[in-house]
Amino acid sequence: MSKSGEFCPRCGDDVPERPEPLPGEPRDRDAALCDACYFEQFDLVDAPDRIEVLVCSRCGAVHRGNRWVDVGAKDYTDVAVDEVAEALGVHLKAEQVQWGVDPEQVDQNTIRMHCTFSGIVRGTPVEEQVVVPVKVSRGTCERCGRISGGSYAGEVQVRAEERVPTSDERERAIEIANEMVREREADGDREAFVTEAKEVKDGADIKLSTNKLGRALSKRLVEEFGGEFEEYATLVTEDSDGNEVYRVTFSVRLPRYRPGEIIDPEDGDGPVLVTSVRGNLKGTRLASGERYEARFGEGDAPDARRLGERADAVETTVVAVEDDHAVQVLDPETFETVSIPRPDFFDTDAEQVRVLKSRSGLHMVPEDDAA
Repeated sequence: MSKSGEFCPRCGDDVPERPEPLPGEPRDRDAALCDACYFEQFDLVDAPDRIEVLVCSRCGAVHRGNRWVDVGAKDYTDVAVDEVAEALGVHLKAEQVQWGVDPEQVDQNTIRMHCTFSGIVRGTPVEEQVVVPVKVSRGTCERCGRISGGSYAGEVQVRAEERVPTSDERERAIEIANEMVREREADGDREAFVTEAKEVKDGADIKLSTNKLGRALSKRLVEEFGGEFEEYATLVTEDSDGNEVYRVTFSVRLPRYRPGEIIDPEDGDGPVLVTSVRGNLKGTRLASGERYEARFGEGDAPDARRLGERADAVETTVVAVEDDHAVQVLDPETFETVSIPRPDFFDTDAEQVRVLKSRSGLHMVPEDDAA
């Protein structure tokens, strides 16, 4: 006689006493079955007969439900494993479940997944094997379709005040655009992309998927390089609901001068090494080593003559220290001894200094960490 006094409704064998469900928890109808009858109809795994996967051939995104999901698929076997893991269901009564998969490449587009599952059910170890064929199809996601079709909403045009942006500035602007897109992609934003980015004769033109991205890029460029930007909207079409759709041009204007340039404001105090153009123009006086700062007016900079760049400076020999205001050095072109101003950044123990010869004379130039 069974301890529970109950019998299996299917075969009539004794059924051991089972714990009562918690209050509010539904009673398991299969709990009345003995182990033999229970496992006779038990399936550890619920698996589909076949799985079809659509993968973007350009970016590796996978189509799931009604949307594309970025997974960066390059090895379609990994995609097949992920899709099988999503599709398979394991019985809720199973504990300590473990599983493994052995992919079999049938042909270029089909992978047969041999899956082995094990677990504990009613205190009994159980194991089940299933085979799920996965067919991989290739297509083009909406995002890549828009990119290949040249679709864009905003264009950032990088220019400079009374000069042409350097190749470094143009390259960096494009690099920042790509960095911003990668940041948004990492956050799951599939609407952010660069349609086209190219260097042009007078700067750089960057076409972007959204106006929001164009505005963010313009702000980032001004933060890094200084300057300002303006935006101009142009009506291009109407959407299916009759709403006007605008394409926005963001005109980024970099400052007239760049960090590292040496200019002469012609205010009587000598040349200035520009150290920053974000906010106001800031620099170091080469004659004295004093700090220099000038306010920008209407996005422009004070009038000044360009004398060269820090990179143009060359090393020369220190001959003698005359006094607190002058140093004797060799002219790097004539090798004659000349007297030049002694700035605060001059190291009295230095045997060599860097100097720039220009229309304003010969001036000492600080090292990178001394400006």
